[in-house]
Amino acid sequence: MENKQSSSPASFVDSTVVPGDVVLDLSSMTSQTIKLGGGLRQDCDAISAMKAGTLRFSKPNKYWIESSQKRYVPCVEDTILGIVVDSKADNFLIDIKGPAMGFLPVLAFEGGTRRNIPKFEILVESSHSSILFSMRLIGLYQLEVGTLLYLRVVKANFGMNPELSCTDASGKAAEFGPLKDGYMFETSTGLSRKLLSSPTCPVLEALGKKLSFEIAVGLNGRVWVNAASPDTIVVVANAIMNSESLSGAQQIIMVDHLLKNIQ
Repeated sequence: MENKQSSSPASFVDSTVVPGDVVLDLSSMTSQTIKLGGGLRQDCDAISAMKAGTLRFSKPNKYWIESSQKRYVPCVEDTILGIVVDSKADNFLIDIKGPAMGFLPVLAFEGGTRRNIPKFEILVESSHSSILFSMRLIGLYQLEVGTLLYLRVVKANFGMNPELSCTDASGKAAEFGPLKDGYMFETSTGLSRKLLSSPTCPVLEALGKKLSFEIAVGLNGRVWVNAASPDTIVVVANAIMNSESLSGAQQIIMVDHLLKNIQ
């Protein structure tokens, strides 16, 4: 079976590719630096697809394969939603909906350095059936098992647990950290990317014109929604989950129908 060869970087962009397709030839891009996202691998000067999907490109230089799947494969600089499942002496173990747990170092918070190590207080409560553990980061965050976090993937090497951070590339907390209250639900990774796309996804644009709510979308197929009214949270969550297989026009009609039912 012959691999399809590309004569220019744009020849496969927005096209469907399958595993083994050579989508980029680095020998013809000697003056360019590119970043590879999920679904792509480098073999000498050839960049080939590792999974079926649509090849995407974002300026200035990032390529990835977009597909709809349940399991998340970590990639550097992805923004994700993770759940604290355990705590160690120097890091937290985080469920990221991937093949392995991620780890969040205690220094991966704004202001955390080896000379200024954040202080943690361990609170232990015992009962006849179990022992409950919780941890509190004094002056910054309150973290305990089950806490939902908005995170950034720092390292994602093959065969290793992904390293996570609660800061942006400049070391600032920005929007990262615990997400309080609200409701978290799971979607496919393809729908998550659509919700984060530019221009704004039609379902979010239609909801934003009529409702007031907060939303955080992780590329690992998790979405968090918060609003003043529980009814608003339910409508937003249902609209997002129903939108995956609909066109832009159909999404707007669906949102109007949901909003009529709660009026």
